[in-house]
Amino acid sequence: MIQRIQSVFLFLLALSMIVMLFLPLWSKTDATTGEEVVLTAWNIKSYMPADAAEGTPVKSAIAIGMLAIAAATIALYEIFQFKNRLNQMKLGLLNTLVLAALLGTSFYFAAYVGAEMVKADNNGAYEAGFYFPMLGLLLNALANRFIKRDEDLVRSVDRLR
Repeated sequence: MIQRIQSVFLFLLALSMIVMLFLPLWSKTDATTGEEVVLTAWNIKSYMPADAAEGTPVKSAIAIGMLAIAAATIALYEIFQFKNRLNQMKLGLLNTLVLAALLGTSFYFAAYVGAEMVKADNNGAYEAGFYFPMLGLLLNALANRFIKRDEDLVRSVDRLR
């Protein structure tokens, strides 16, 4: 039963969370000083121009990485719970909460923590990695829909017996 469509969606969800760990999520550059701040799933790093003597301050953003790993782990575990669809639906709900927390945490670190590190007029740019939690929410919703459809099908067949 691993070949079901919801298993494909859950695998893609886990894959997208793993890819998110290696991509930048947000960046902001100060045009006057040339300082750049980059948010990844693990930290917020400030890069100074080569002529500046200051070090590069780093702030931890490990919560983003841990939430992404948790979402990927739940999705992979959910794939192998195909014999218990009710448990799969509960895990899908839990994964929705984890993905929403991941999206909120990513936004918090980008909008507040990273924005304080560089005083620039612009708000920064959301990079490719920032959109993976939204993709994960979509894939999780699709997987939950097909799990519910399977459960409804089994219940309707049980009524006919």
